[in-house]
Amino acid sequence: MRFASWALLAVLNVATIGANAQEMTIKVGMARSTSNSAELMATNKGYFKEFGIKLEIEDIESSANVIALLAQGRLNMVAGGISAGYFNAIEKNLPITIVSDRVSTPIRHNLMIRPDLKDKVKSFKDLKGKVIASNATGSVSTYEIGKMLEREGLTIADVEIKVIPFPQMSVAFTNKAIDAAIVIPPFVWAFEDQNIAVKFGEADDLIQPSPMTIAVIMVNTDWAKQNKEMLNNYFVAWLRGARDYCQAFHGSPLRADVIDALVKSGTERRPELLHKYPWPARSPNGQINVASMLDIQSWYLKSKMIAAQFPAERLMDMSYIQHAVQKLGPFVVENKDSKHPGCR
Repeated sequence: MRFASWALLAVLNVATIGANAQEMTIKVGMARSTSNSAELMATNKGYFKEFGIKLEIEDIESSANVIALLAQGRLNMVAGGISAGYFNAIEKNLPITIVSDRVSTPIRHNLMIRPDLKDKVKSFKDLKGKVIASNATGSVSTYEIGKMLEREGLTIADVEIKVIPFPQMSVAFTNKAIDAAIVIPPFVWAFEDQNIAVKFGEADDLIQPSPMTIAVIMVNTDWAKQNKEMLNNYFVAWLRGARDYCQAFHGSPLRADVIDALVKSGTERRPELLHKYPWPARSPNGQINVASMLDIQSWYLKSKMIAAQFPAERLMDMSYIQHAVQKLGPFVVENKDSKHPGCR
């Protein structure tokens, strides 16, 4: 892990907040992905402008690797996938909870295979004994692999899972160290564009329940209790940024701003890929599909990655995002001609 050079100075522009509010530092762990557009847009558009929040962004490989840092208070928030580590932390009664959706169907994740295998691997059964990369032990990517394999009678035990961070998967594919991998945007686009890997299985088409909620925002609850008003206001600003992303997703003029923000942040340095390929979606209301979250938990339990399961109310606190939705009102897609599913 490393502290990202793109640390953001962000402040919340809400009429009820004084312009002279004391600056507060929030430490957030985030894996680089197109979903970071919410934070980028909220910053660039000045939605955080009058609250005085300084975000220290720690670039992470997976949320699964930093649950302990969140529980210890070394990070205030983490944005990433729903990992087995999250449920294990809940079992230990550690001070963390899920507070918002971050990525939901269509997520655009794909099980990709090496180009030289496309004539040999015709079905999921042909993956038996193959080496498949996941970005972290017990990450939601592992859940996705397992759910796909189960469609044709295999389990996660029938393949070899190799842990490789997304940015390093291209080398692993090229060196034939792996046969397949669950890949997320923008890496899916780059791998396909450069023929590093080819698409084999679209998670959106193959995994139920749908819509999948696979990435979320988690907070340290001890810290949240001490900063409830600030966190409520933070999510008003954050949701405005998320909704800007959703408008761009549907083809509004904001699309150019989102692409510019992603390129300048180093999330994706080739704007042509952001123009060419469809983006992953998210809930414009931060809403989590509870059925999806509980299915992820059940799969981890069945796979012996966790030892207990809990009801939804023990796993999440939606009060902050509900406050934001109440403040902002209903989300309305500006481009009435858009037929894209998701971000609605």
